[in-house]
Amino acid sequence: MIRPGRDEDAEGFIRLIGECWAEFPNCILDVDGEAPELRALASYFAAAGGALWAAERDGALVGMVGTRPLNSDQAYEICRMYVAAPERGTGLAQRLLDAAEAHARAAGAQRLVLWTDTRFDAAHRFYEKRGYVRQGAIRILDDISKSLEFRYAKPAAGLVVEALDAAAAASAERRLAEILVACVADGAAVSFLKPLSLDVALGFWKKVAADVAANRRVLLAAWLDGALVGTVQLDLDMPQNQPHRADLAKLLVDPAVRRRGVGRALMRRAEQAAQRLRRRLLVLDTQADDAGEALYRSLGWQEAGRIPGYALDAAGAAHATVIFWREV
Repeated sequence: MIRPGRDEDAEGFIRLIGECWAEFPNCILDVDGEAPELRALASYFAAAGGALWAAERDGALVGMVGTRPLNSDQAYEICRMYVAAPERGTGLAQRLLDAAEAHARAAGAQRLVLWTDTRFDAAHRFYEKRGYVRQGAIRILDDISKSLEFRYAKPAAGLVVEALDAAAAASAERRLAEILVACVADGAAVSFLKPLSLDVALGFWKKVAADVAANRRVLLAAWLDGALVGTVQLDLDMPQNQPHRADLAKLLVDPAVRRRGVGRALMRRAEQAAQRLRRRLLVLDTQADDAGEALYRSLGWQEAGRIPGYALDAAGAAHATVIFWREV
């Protein structure tokens, strides 16, 4: 059962956090010296304009999460998110985070932010699956545990497209791999054949992240109501005599959210990014009669020609590809 947290939950909160921290070396909870707010945590969040939730099973406190507004950019922070070890994998963490995110959105949050210790690898994977990406520098805390923390963030609501830097691209690899696998399974012709394994897809995105780090590629990601659902790239690594050009590649939208404007929004932002980088000529290729072809035409892209038998599908049948170009 998930319910609002109360000040009288203090003993359960302290026990839960202490047990979670004890899973990691040199991670020490000093309540009175560094976290006295845990003695009355519900009051602490209420005073900050936020909210707190607790999860119980058989009378024992097994999970918690809080959220509070930040002072800038209509952002809310997700914090004090802990789940007891036996409850992990049961969906409890998902339900707790759902509650905190829904509260923040209802309060008008445009961005969700959280900090997580660099040692908490499983938590990182969980947040990344939920669409959070790394942003900004590592935070150094002057605490007894010598903590270092990653900052994660994502848009809270609506359809938002953002460029990912190297850290964000690396943290988004698994979620982008899931989208790629889903698109290939749905029949997308994006250089891979189904069934595409997650490991192969992850390998692809690791190369993309390396290109982003080397400034050879721009990676854009789209969020819809807080879920990372789409992506597109600008390949900037052009020959010496083509510094004015870029290739647009791998427009991918999760099949679960097709026809909601995600692909169009990604294309528009890619064109804007190209303009800022003074790449005035864009080129792309797509399988003939693919769903993307109609989108590109509707956005003003011009057909340069077709190459028959350019690629094979999983059954070995050959398909033509269409080359498109656009000046921006």
